[in-house]
Amino acid sequence: MRNILLLGAGRSATSLINYLKKHAEKENWHLKIGDFDINLAKEKAEDHPNTSAIQFDILNEIQTKDEIAKADLVISMLPARFHPKVATVCVDQGKHMVTASYNSPDVEELSDIAKSKNIIILMECGLDPGIDHMTAMEAMDNIREKGGNLTSFKSYTGGLVAPESDNNPWHYKFTWNPRNVVLAGQGTAQFIRNGRYKYIPYHKLFSRYETIDVPGLGDFEGYPNRNSLAYRKVYGIEDIPTLIRGTFRKAGFCDAWNVFVQLGVTDDTYKMEGLDQMSKRDFFNAFLPYNKSESIEDKLCKNLGFQRDSEIFKKLEWLGIFEDKKVPIQEGSPAQVMQAIMEEKMSLDPEDKDMIVMQHQFEYDLNGKKYRLDSSIVSKGDDQMETAMSKTVGWPLGIAIKNILNDNIKLRGVQIPIKKEIYSPILKELNSMGIQFNENEIEIDN
Repeated sequence: MRNILLLGAGRSATSLINYLKKHAEKENWHLKIGDFDINLAKEKAEDHPNTSAIQFDILNEIQTKDEIAKADLVISMLPARFHPKVATVCVDQGKHMVTASYNSPDVEELSDIAKSKNIIILMECGLDPGIDHMTAMEAMDNIREKGGNLTSFKSYTGGLVAPESDNNPWHYKFTWNPRNVVLAGQGTAQFIRNGRYKYIPYHKLFSRYETIDVPGLGDFEGYPNRNSLAYRKVYGIEDIPTLIRGTFRKAGFCDAWNVFVQLGVTDDTYKMEGLDQMSKRDFFNAFLPYNKSESIEDKLCKNLGFQRDSEIFKKLEWLGIFEDKKVPIQEGSPAQVMQAIMEEKMSLDPEDKDMIVMQHQFEYDLNGKKYRLDSSIVSKGDDQMETAMSKTVGWPLGIAIKNILNDNIKLRGVQIPIKKEIYSPILKELNSMGIQFNENEIEIDN
């Protein structure tokens, strides 16, 4: 029996756990679920005969070493800052490790030692990063194999609310970590377009989006992620003239969100004074010029350049920013207050379903002609447990684990899923599970 140790049993691990339990008996696995909250670990383990639960504390070095020593493979679903610690112990103990989170220099430097121990440390094997890498590389490898020359690659992904659960003017609800949504885009977006390096600072980001049609779902807005340039080397396309990776939101979101960016209420660098005395109205007024003769509504419209009858104003009003109700928290940064206000209105209701939307856009030259290939995926959640986000993060990890333990993936060292040996079996099984891309290819004018 092969022993799998899962560290972290939060919401994002649900579909992964269900996948592993489904295959445990046939594959002769025992799954041990470790979480700081033992009740959560027990809840996820249920009474499955091939599953057990433990209270786990990553800061307990003795327990960490002991539990990893008993495993054949370790899954880290802990916060990203703990992955290097888990990877270091896995390498010391000669145990495979997988995670959905981004690779880091601290983990990457373990690659040669991991190879010498005959183990794989598989990073970025979830959705974004993960499925985005795999589907992009599959398409690019196919273009290369038929002799095509890739000239442009754009990729956008969004965690959104499904249309049947979309009942607010923002067309958005939190389907993942709310904090990450509030802080999204901070820094400077870096990409290349038509051979020109482009940089968009945070305060300009949400006014520099593209409108993109997704078949069957209508218009979306795509804004660039922080650093697309790093992926030229990752994907082996160092000379590509255009490369942009970005985030999807429904049409109308970015202009309204830009109001909060311009006000400064997404700032997480300082704690505010006097929050315990503030209403929501007071909170937003604190970021506007002082003028006792003007209402906050008028000041906001005047300073940010929109009208009271605009869609932007309707979104802000629905969110409750003009209410005299107390702010939801009594201490914190502007971003933390903003998050708390949004969570009151933008959290998923019990019956709601989420949705993942991803689209790749490729342009390439072949035999003197120019082609455009659009490849889109839309995945909806089943319920509040088997969400689209949980499935698209968890299923690739589960499939990778199965193929690693069955020795179908023989690569060693620190890897991300950009090689055919890794992505091919994962995408094949995902396709059979309903996670499939719809492609549309056309010839375009040179």
